[in-house]
Amino acid sequence: MSDQIPNKREETLGGYILHNVPFPRELNAETLALLKEMTPIQIEQPYSITYLHSYAQDSPFFAGLANKVFLGNRDPETGYTYATPRGHDMHTGNETGWVRLPDEGTVHAFTVCYFGSEEFLPETPFVLALIGFEGADTLFLARLVGVDPNQPSLDWIGMKVKARYLRNSKFKPTDVYFVPA
Repeated sequence: MSDQIPNKREETLGGYILHNVPFPRELNAETLALLKEMTPIQIEQPYSITYLHSYAQDSPFFAGLANKVFLGNRDPETGYTYATPRGHDMHTGNETGWVRLPDEGTVHAFTVCYFGSEEFLPETPFVLALIGFEGADTLFLARLVGVDPNQPSLDWIGMKVKARYLRNSKFKPTDVYFVPA
């Protein structure tokens, strides 16, 4: 039976192999103390993963953006309306229904971003704004395009804006952005 059980792991050429990593030939008190001063070993390797993500109950929101329709959610009992997808009302717990929101809104607040995720880093600086809509009780965070991020102005607060949609949807919240009306 011992003939069938390998006593050595198979080594392959896949992955990353370091050669000639400095290490003392003899381990004694002096060499063990020197190990604390050893330069850290660093390995750079590509990492890739395919991730399947479900928008589940929020899928109509993203389908709407792909079709240039801005959807929100409303509690049927209270009428409280969310500008972002929400399956249940935060106060009553009621299941919300889909409602069409206007393509025009108002800038409630904004910030200029000088740093962003890898996707947006080449576009810095850019402006993010909280947009309010008639008939909605919450705000929507989106890009504000068509203003100069190098010349931010408090005049932008209260500015009327219109929704614009990416021509080729990426099925992300960034499929919608706003420009001055």
